[in-house]
Amino acid sequence: MAKSTSETPLMKQYNTIKAKYPDALLLFRVGDFYETFGTDAIRTSQILGIVLTKRRNGEGFIELAGFPHHSVDSYLPKLVRAGLRVAICDQLEDPKSVKGIVKRGVTELITPGVTFNDQVLNSKKNNFLLSIHKEKEKYGLALVDISTGELLVCEGNLQKLLHVVNTFDPSEIIYQRNKELPTQLKNKNAFKLEDWAYQFTYAQEKLQNHFNTNSLKGFGIEDLQLAITAAGAIFAYLVEDTHHALLKHITKISKIPQEDYLMMDQFTLRNLEIVYPSSAGGKSLLDIIDKTSTAMGGRLMRRRIILPLKSVAEINRRLALVEFFNKEETLKFSLINHLKSISDLDRLMGKLASEKISPKELGYLRESLKSIKEIKTELAKYHDVLTWIEPLNDLSELIEFLENHLNEELPVNISKGNVIKAEISKELDQLRNIQNTGKGFLDEMCERETERTGISSLKISFNGVFGYYIEVRNSHKDKVPPEWIRKQTLVNAERYITAELKEYEDQIFGAEDKISVLEHQLYRNCCDNVMNYIDLIQENAAIIAQIDVAVGLSELSVAESYTKPILNDGFAIDLKEARHPIIEKALNLGEKYIPNDLYLDKDSQQVIMITGPNMAGKSAILRQTALVCLLAQIGSFVPAKHAEIGILDKIFTRVGASDNISTGESTFMVEMNEAASILNNISDRSLILLDEIGRGTSTYDGVSIAWAIGEYLHAHPTKAKTLFATHYHELNEMTLSFDRIKNFHVAIQENKDNIIFLRKLITGGSEHSFGIHVAKLAGMPAAVLNRAKEILKTLEDSRPNNSSKKGVKKVTEESMQLSFFQLDDPVLENIREELTKIDINTLTPIEALMKLNSIKKMIGK
Repeated sequence: MAKSTSETPLMKQYNTIKAKYPDALLLFRVGDFYETFGTDAIRTSQILGIVLTKRRNGEGFIELAGFPHHSVDSYLPKLVRAGLRVAICDQLEDPKSVKGIVKRGVTELITPGVTFNDQVLNSKKNNFLLSIHKEKEKYGLALVDISTGELLVCEGNLQKLLHVVNTFDPSEIIYQRNKELPTQLKNKNAFKLEDWAYQFTYAQEKLQNHFNTNSLKGFGIEDLQLAITAAGAIFAYLVEDTHHALLKHITKISKIPQEDYLMMDQFTLRNLEIVYPSSAGGKSLLDIIDKTSTAMGGRLMRRRIILPLKSVAEINRRLALVEFFNKEETLKFSLINHLKSISDLDRLMGKLASEKISPKELGYLRESLKSIKEIKTELAKYHDVLTWIEPLNDLSELIEFLENHLNEELPVNISKGNVIKAEISKELDQLRNIQNTGKGFLDEMCERETERTGISSLKISFNGVFGYYIEVRNSHKDKVPPEWIRKQTLVNAERYITAELKEYEDQIFGAEDKISVLEHQLYRNCCDNVMNYIDLIQENAAIIAQIDVAVGLSELSVAESYTKPILNDGFAIDLKEARHPIIEKALNLGEKYIPNDLYLDKDSQQVIMITGPNMAGKSAILRQTALVCLLAQIGSFVPAKHAEIGILDKIFTRVGASDNISTGESTFMVEMNEAASILNNISDRSLILLDEIGRGTSTYDGVSIAWAIGEYLHAHPTKAKTLFATHYHELNEMTLSFDRIKNFHVAIQENKDNIIFLRKLITGGSEHSFGIHVAKLAGMPAAVLNRAKEILKTLEDSRPNNSSKKGVKKVTEESMQLSFFQLDDPVLENIREELTKIDINTLTPIEALMKLNSIKKMIGK
């Protein structure tokens, strides 16, 4: 930014305001544009792809980028999605009535976690702001979605904090300035608040004032001092920092009870593709099962899938509702039609409370309430059996009020007018009559003056410079009456005004201004009246969301042939013909997913070792087991012929291999960190999925670690149920020593040099990995495949009694039986140097072969 020795008055005002919001991008209203300056302008031009120019500022220049103020809804979302905090600085007075600089001030601070903008928000995902307050090693957490009014709190350790972040996925985090944010959250949109915002006494008073209560006991959080402090900081941030003081739609605080939900860490959420697919263009579990018709239902479905239940009774209540809709097809299809016409009630209430709701959106609310009334009428026919959901509130009175006060067609902006119905206000009706009879008055005046003056071409028109005027062609200007006042001379005509015309103009303009003021007032009164019903509307929204989810899951179960699972307090998992819900939907037309049976318990079959070649379907079997259990515990029917499941409290996965370059961790370190996290947190109701554990290091180390982990899980007092997919066939021998470890493999059919994947899980271990066959399917050159077969035969021939360690040792000794005495000293020296560089503890089999080949080349072989 070019320096200026003398700021202009406008830039002086800008810099004063900008200094109050140094961490935000300032949109500065200048006339009909929002302008940005300096570094803000550079960032704005890059993000929005708009032209970057310069503006004179005293004796220098400053960067400038802007866009029309009416385009703010198009540009603002791009800035917020880029992670920016955006301060909206508006003109606080009418420029026409001010001499000099117009008074300006920030009216709203929009951040990734604080916005009502529909273009920023995802309709089927909450937009949470997370507040963190830490004392010693304990955290107080508060989550708010200002767009829906949801406020959630809890307390716990770092593991609980990370679980909240992974499941609720906040768009923004706020925390105390003198505290450090955990390193795991460093890449999040985070903002520091001053220490005063994180004071318990301040927070308690803030919350009690907001909810108009004498204590917080009614919310069941009075003992959660750290969480209360975090929640109070949220209100400080919303009111003081971001200028969002209208928060009446936040009507309660809910506690997140950790003991009620199945826990999944970030690795499990990612590996099972619960809410996000692992690859671009893929599908997540949520994508597959979400058949909801409303935004509220979509958000509830997402909440349920990341927080599965542990209560058998509550799960059965949900399942009973799905089963009811399966049987009542006619009712279900009728409900779906009504649900599709219901708008996002939660976010409409947020806009209503913050005085941001448009007339068109109030119309959406009216139509939504009418649809809910229809649903209430439909469900009333089944009130004797439909005991799994609360009855909907009757809002007929509000519907009647909105129908009586609002026109059928409503504009997006109140300034467009024609919002309030006739006969609501006598004064408004009179003013509209004056406005509507204007054209008739002008036509009558034009006809009268034409007859009086004899000017046949006379016409009355309007422009923004001097209002209404009479235009006379030059050929008739000698007939103009003397009382007419000439206002403009054109090439072929003259324009005049009259006292009568000016009186009419004042009357019309006065009526327009009065109509605008009066209609704004009546509209505001209408909104205030709707606010009286906000609690009832929010309750209906919650019930509609439950109905929507149940109807959607019913549609899913019928369309995909899912069955009702049996949940109990036992420890066994018994699945018959289970399928992977995501892979099943990704198959090409005509392909059929091969289902599999699986049984796990604590007494006879606690750990299953699954072997088989790559691409045979080992990983799919692991994942589908977890997904079937997960679907059952959210209250959904499942992709299986039969599913009887003892309630799980945790699902752990160690799947895939990837380096964490940003923290300098290797594939193996990432693998071991995840495995350690599992082993340190297992319970008697955990389900553990381990896929190729130990493959990130050398073969011997890998086998040793995998064996030790299997042995540890078998010996652990929790007897956690485990599925263990592996290439290490040595692990098949564990079943000889450990009675609850069983061997299974995914069957294949060999046909000469080809294999056919049968995708079927059968008892017994597999003796081969068939890696060369898979390489052939991948298109590996024939020369490489033939050489691999030679090496494999050498390795297998040299492995007595199936002992991999002896075999590898023998191959190495035979390979190194060279006539060194025939070589020149420099060659021997090079070989010796090459061998000393090798770290045999980390060397993989393929690396050993490549190193061996390198040494052969050195001796000319």
